[in-house]
Amino acid sequence: MKIDWAALGSVFGVSLIATVALVGLFTLGIVGLTKHETAAAQGGSATLAVTGAYACFAACAAAVAYGIYLIVA
Repeated sequence: MKIDWAALGSVFGVSLIATVALVGLFTLGIVGLTKHETAAAQGGSATLAVTGAYACFAACAAAVAYGIYLIVA
C-alpha cells in the first residue's frame, strides 16, 4: 500500500481553509444579528446588518448543500 502524501496534504489544506471560511462566515452572520439587536434596543434600525447576516447564513447553507451534493454525486 502506497500513500500519496501530496494528495493527502492537498485534501487537508482545502478542508482546513473551507472549515475556517465557513466558521468565519457564520460568525459574521451572528455579529450582524447582534448589531441589529443592539440597534433595536437603542431605537434604531440596522437593516444592512440583518441583510448581511442573512446573506452570510445563505452562503453557509449553499456551501453545505454543495458539499453534500459532491458527496452524494
